[in-house]
Amino acid sequence: MTRRASSILISLAFAVFLGLVPACAQDKPVLVVHAFTVASGANFPYDMKDLRTQAIVELKSKNGGQFNVVNEAASSQARVYVLDGEVTEWHKGNTAERMLIAAGSVAGRENAKIHYWLTDKDGKKVFEQTDTIRQLFMRNAHERSAGTLVKPFGDKISGRLSEAKLGNGGA
Repeated sequence: MTRRASSILISLAFAVFLGLVPACAQDKPVLVVHAFTVASGANFPYDMKDLRTQAIVELKSKNGGQFNVVNEAASSQARVYVLDGEVTEWHKGNTAERMLIAAGSVAGRENAKIHYWLTDKDGKKVFEQTDTIRQLFMRNAHERSAGTLVKPFGDKISGRLSEAKLGNGGA
């Protein structure tokens, strides 16, 4: 084989490889994250849009290999899941109780009960979960308008979605 033919073959192989890269990225389903709502009769003092933004960051970080996490999907996407949910309960934490009495237990920590679900592109529920999220004991930084539950919110949902096995090779 001549040097020129070899160079053309390498260039062709490289072009084919580059053509496959976007196809591999499109194999992952898209996860569209909507802002959660607050159930009727429940109280939740934080901005749901800020909570959503932080959740998207957390889900991209932890579930990026499983999903393309976005806030809006293109209509051309083949596999799309939509994450919706609501806060059904919220309990304000008590720092004095947490630090003096509870010494790290769940007592005194801010917490919320969240109910969330995934629907597929056709609107069919493919996953549903209810969890209680709690303020982290030692890392209780307060996000400006999303509270101390931002990190636990993203962590909990991320873990559950990993367990659901809905990404590549999943449902």
